[in-house]
Amino acid sequence: MSKEMLRLLEIRNEMSRKRPEFHRQEWFRYKKLGDAWRKPRGKHSKLREKRGYRHAFVESGYRGPKLVRYLHPSGFKEVYITNISQLDKVDPKTQAIRISATVGKKKKLEIVEKAKSMGIKILNGGI
Repeated sequence: MSKEMLRLLEIRNEMSRKRPEFHRQEWFRYKKLGDAWRKPRGKHSKLREKRGYRHAFVESGYRGPKLVRYLHPSGFKEVYITNISQLDKVDPKTQAIRISATVGKKKKLEIVEKAKSMGIKILNGGI
């Protein structure tokens, strides 16, 4: 990985630490709403108007650097694996694998052994 990628990953990690939690409007008032973000669309909505005393509003300025977006904190792109044959399509220099939770112990052991022999990083290989 290049020095530039490492620098951008560090910037993204710092931004992630500072990024506020985004909650849906009045999530604290009604249990049935949940707190997952929804864009406020009401005519009289103070959150939509971005009044200063309201909580954080999702905006593009909170995004991380474009080159390291969607990467694992280790810098690898995650690839979801469900069987051994999918390992042939993985590039060990830029990709790391995550084994599906539905894979049984026997097959998981086989996938882990083959991945280690191919030099592929496993993100959830603990057995």
